[in-house]
Amino acid sequence: MPFAHITGWGMFVPEPVLTNNDLAKIIDTNDEWIRDHTGIRERHIARETEFPSTLAVEASLKALAMANLAPTELDLIICSTSSPEYIFPATACLIQDQIGATKAGAFDLLAACSGFIFAANMAAQAIRSGSIKNALVIGSETLSRFVDWKDRNTCILFGDGAGAFVLQASEKPGGILSAVMHSDGSGADSLTLLGGGSRHPATELTLHEGKHFVQMDGKAVFRFATRVMGRAVIEALEAVGMTTNDVQWIIPHQANFRIIETAAKYLKMPLDKFVINVEHYGNTSTASIPIATVEAVQKGQLKPGDKVVFVGFGAGLTWGAMVVEWTGPIPTKKQIHPEQYRLFARLRRFVRRAIRYIESLYSRKEV
Repeated sequence: MPFAHITGWGMFVPEPVLTNNDLAKIIDTNDEWIRDHTGIRERHIARETEFPSTLAVEASLKALAMANLAPTELDLIICSTSSPEYIFPATACLIQDQIGATKAGAFDLLAACSGFIFAANMAAQAIRSGSIKNALVIGSETLSRFVDWKDRNTCILFGDGAGAFVLQASEKPGGILSAVMHSDGSGADSLTLLGGGSRHPATELTLHEGKHFVQMDGKAVFRFATRVMGRAVIEALEAVGMTTNDVQWIIPHQANFRIIETAAKYLKMPLDKFVINVEHYGNTSTASIPIATVEAVQKGQLKPGDKVVFVGFGAGLTWGAMVVEWTGPIPTKKQIHPEQYRLFARLRRFVRRAIRYIESLYSRKEV
């Protein structure tokens, strides 16, 4: 049975930064209050021309370059997002086209902020089954589009960004060792985005009632998160006969510093074993774990051979954890430049549009 290794990683965040002091100019809040309650100082906000797919493409090309893998070698693309561009088509399909992954199946996975763990587990299972060899797993968000900037309890929390992993099959032991996934729909109303689906399609009334904004019971989410984070870590470790003593790093979902701090106390682990960057990005939902992982590698914290646990929670309610032995890229002599495939993809789109235009002209003549 092949092992599923994380061989490439990449992240991308929009350039515009919104600080706590900036927020204090538009709502009744201040930097000290936000930092005390959340640990957040700033977050990145997507421009009008940036979307989950465009952010994801940049992160994905970096991950493919790290893995030295051509987009055409991908068998599967899973995009986990809480802010998809459309109900359909899937955001993953837009990414698949833009990076030139012509042979890959692509779909979106919705498990809110737990989604990246769920998606990576799905890809790893497909690799271990032997049905695929190469997968791209993405978390990408522009949740700022769904924030009520008059609600100081939610608008201070969320930021935009994308992170991506390449997973590849290898006979070498390591990679993704275990994963646990859980949900509790009885808590669904604790964190919601009600508008835009088939129950509450967009109408003048849903707009007036604010159903197209994130709504959250902050206290309920905090109680839930602090209850499940530590337990999920222990469960995932026990699945492979490990304990926290075997772990070099915990990389949690970056929602709130106080939640991470509480999880560390539950696990009886020092906080310096946790990778934390919520201060600079806020809650980027599905993108938070891969973004934190990329930064941990860049800073020299996460090294080959390290045992790391990813753990997250989110709306649904959902939560999960994953144990990984970090190995890095599979050695190869080939040299791939994924950026070239994006150029080819643009050319293909231009040709397809030209063909459709010509066909439409002929159909008009026939009419």
